[in-house]
Amino acid sequence: QVQLVESGGGLVQPGGSLRLSCAASGSIFIINAMGWYRQGPGKERELVAAITRGGRTTLTDSVKGRFTISGDNAKNTVYLQMNSLEPEDTAVYYCYADRAPYGTRSWGQGIQVTVSS
Repeated sequence: QVQLVESGGGLVQPGGSLRLSCAASGSIFIINAMGWYRQGPGKERELVAAITRGGRTTLTDSVKGRFTISGDNAKNTVYLQMNSLEPEDTAVYYCYADRAPYGTRSWGQGIQVTVSS
């Protein structure tokens, strides 16, 4: 089992920045990849960013150039740096971790990000 705890959300004005953190504990030695999904009001959950244990990253097109995903293996933590935030980024952000050998997925509890003036 892997437990995930997210932090860093909140209310920010358009154009502002936030950094989300996701700390993993438990059976972390079998984590292959981690990342973030989000679900905005009235929208389906969508993949935002992902990072593999080897450091390969993926970003959805709508956040490229504004968001960065990174990982700290020593701290078992993944970060999502969000810059130039827009109202459309308002959503609950969910951290996930995929575990070997079958890619079983664990989820965090979700954290609210609100972009509003």
